[in-house]
Amino acid sequence: MSKEIVVSGIRSTGFLHLGNYFGAMRNYVRMQDEYNCYFFVADYHSLTTHPDPKDLRGNVYRVVAENVACGLDPEKVALYAQSDLPEIPELYLMLNMLAYKGELEKVPTFKDKVRTQPDNVNAGLLTYPVLMTADILIHRAVKVPVGKDQEQHVEMARNFANRYNNRYGELFPEPYPFNYGDSLIKVPSLDGTGKMSKSENVNSTLYLADTDDAIRKKVMKAKTDSGPTEPNSEMPDYIQNIFQLMSLVSSAETVDTYKKAYNECNIRYGDMKKQLAEDMVNFIAPIREKAADLQQDEAKIQKILREGAEKARASASATIAEARKRIGINYY
Repeated sequence: MSKEIVVSGIRSTGFLHLGNYFGAMRNYVRMQDEYNCYFFVADYHSLTTHPDPKDLRGNVYRVVAENVACGLDPEKVALYAQSDLPEIPELYLMLNMLAYKGELEKVPTFKDKVRTQPDNVNAGLLTYPVLMTADILIHRAVKVPVGKDQEQHVEMARNFANRYNNRYGELFPEPYPFNYGDSLIKVPSLDGTGKMSKSENVNSTLYLADTDDAIRKKVMKAKTDSGPTEPNSEMPDYIQNIFQLMSLVSSAETVDTYKKAYNECNIRYGDMKKQLAEDMVNFIAPIREKAADLQQDEAKIQKILREGAEKARASASATIAEARKRIGINYY
């Protein structure tokens, strides 16, 4: 029995952080043994923000290295650059004919971009959901691991797939968001406001490339207070955040010790943050070192991308041939 197909991409901007690991990468590593996985570096998507051409190659290589360091096995998955598949922009062009300006302008992420970067409202931002649809449908994927903020894009992908199927004949399955049925982990920022981010809250985000000293400094600056005055008091959000971070990287016994101290009103946040900092260092350091080693070996990264693209193109070329045939773009 053939495995179901999973597709997901990571933009080649910013540094991967703890939230990326627990929100996505950990699931990717699990998926690679259970599904037919296509994971790509979304370098075309990153062009909407006009990155410096000198930075693009290094950014893509770093994302590949960090993904492998987190546990992705290039032998088990197709790990490739989006731009290495010419079939993706071709399908994107076809699907753009089935997407309408009014519906694209209503997408919340597009409206956010219009508000935050009014001087760069380009067509790529408007049609971002169409390119995302092409990324998914080019492999006829049924499962797409995404965060809450991307679920609407997957719903739009279903709509575009159905429009194509209704107009030209059945080709694409309906893709759905997928994360093992678990509630997605949102890793909080260290300042207690929002979640960790690739580009915002840099001093309150723990990056997988952070040095040991940077990790310690960031954790020690995490927001706390003078502690509870009543036994078994409800925790403020920013204290819950520290416990949540500790639950991700520390032993259950360690977490229980500090919870007990909190409930008995004798918690010492300085000690707790020192413990969290060391546990965080022990968690992040092996990933950082493995990624750094791989980034020194450009030939190996190029081999991963080349072989990933070959696997991905085998799937993509079959899909685009069928898509062209159904539309009638086959003249000889």
